[in-house]
Amino acid sequence: MDGMLSQEEINALLSGMSSNEEGAETNTDLESLSDAEKDAIGEISNISMGTAATTLSSLVNQKVIITTPVVSYATWDDLADNYTRPCVFIQIYYKDGLDGNNILILKESDVKIITDLMMGGDGTNVDGELSELHLSAISEAMNQMMGSASTSISSMLEKRVDISPPIAKLVDLNDTIDASDISPFLKSRFTKVSFKMQIGDLVDSELLQLYPFDFARDLYRKFIKENQSENNSQKAAEVPQPQIKQAEPVNNTASSNTQMPQGQIPYMQPMQGTQNMYGGMNFMMPPVQDVNVQPAQFQPFMVPQNPVIQPENIDLIMDVPLEVTVELGRTSKSIKEILEFSPGTIIELNKLAGEPIDVLVNGKFVAKGEVVVIEESFGIRVTEIIK
Repeated sequence: MDGMLSQEEINALLSGMSSNEEGAETNTDLESLSDAEKDAIGEISNISMGTAATTLSSLVNQKVIITTPVVSYATWDDLADNYTRPCVFIQIYYKDGLDGNNILILKESDVKIITDLMMGGDGTNVDGELSELHLSAISEAMNQMMGSASTSISSMLEKRVDISPPIAKLVDLNDTIDASDISPFLKSRFTKVSFKMQIGDLVDSELLQLYPFDFARDLYRKFIKENQSENNSQKAAEVPQPQIKQAEPVNNTASSNTQMPQGQIPYMQPMQGTQNMYGGMNFMMPPVQDVNVQPAQFQPFMVPQNPVIQPENIDLIMDVPLEVTVELGRTSKSIKEILEFSPGTIIELNKLAGEPIDVLVNGKFVAKGEVVVIEESFGIRVTEIIK
């Protein structure tokens, strides 16, 4: 051997290199999106999160702004290095219309503020650890938010899209947590959509939405398929319709000025027509003849002078039972205040001491009175009847 390679050996080496390069490109494509796919995912996320922001605003009674999304790629290590810990992972599973799931990530402090606002607070009660109450409340908020977002996606895809109740979990993002325990697609590279979220003056933070690549591609295919269907429908609607040549008027032998006797219906001649270029007939109505028209006259409707009036018999309903309620007073409390009730809690009502109390019959306010004690029972002495 002189150390020189033959042409056959060179071709074999080049073929092997091409095979390796094609395999590497295939693996890369499995963990990336095309520009069109990224744009579509960003547009879908933008529309759905805009609807979700409106829903969250009604829940917390604050102005909520979720900005335009940024689509990129990430791994579990990227999240651990760059995102606040601990944080809350909310799993969103689709049960109708789409096949797959995605994950929303919120900071722990943001979850506490949202939960406090939902319970009627001012968003400042964020002390203490994140409890099951916080996770349950944020799951309900995400259920309504992503439910409205699914409705937006349904409108885009023109098919029903529905989700299962979300599952919230507190995650520390440390190295000891296995990503597969949260969701299998987090073991490898995934699609990350980041939003800037503002809630009044209380929250100015980042919201993340994580997609597996296969789910993102499936969403893109459905989105493109629907757009193509709409374009085809619009093109079909724009196709010019064939024009039908109108037939020449046919002379009618009847005079248009002929007067018909009163009370008779004028005779209408059959429609006449000619055959058109498509094998059908072009019809033309004959001229309408003049007819005498007079307003209709009716006999006046006379009301009887002495109508018979049946006497009311109230005895028929004397035995109907009615519910009588005596209302001492009313007040309103937030969910947070109600949850703090315990034996011995004093509730202040809107009535002053000594002020008359209300008597209601079947929920209708009919009288006022004062409380009396009859032997060992409370009673009410009516002091005023309300007309």
